[in-house]
Amino acid sequence: MEFEIVFSPKAVRQLKRLDRSTQERIRKAIEASLRPFPPRGDIVKLEGFSGRYRLRVGDWRVTFRYNFAQKEVHIAEVVHRREAYRN
Repeated sequence: MEFEIVFSPKAVRQLKRLDRSTQERIRKAIEASLRPFPPRGDIVKLEGFSGRYRLRVGDWRVTFRYNFAQKEVHIAEVVHRREAYRN
């Protein structure tokens, strides 16, 4: 089963701020890890968030949710690890 990848406007802005090589690395990791189901890679369910997960790509964290009804993965944020877990 394959899922459609949907980026939030916030995630698109965050991704565009990064240098080109980091952008490509994160996009390739998202495609390889999140498009197929079950997902591959370093993925952990986030505590305190209902149905939210994170994908680790080096020092970067990609937070996302699954929408099984529409077969979509909604990318919420792309942030550096030092900022990822702050409330």
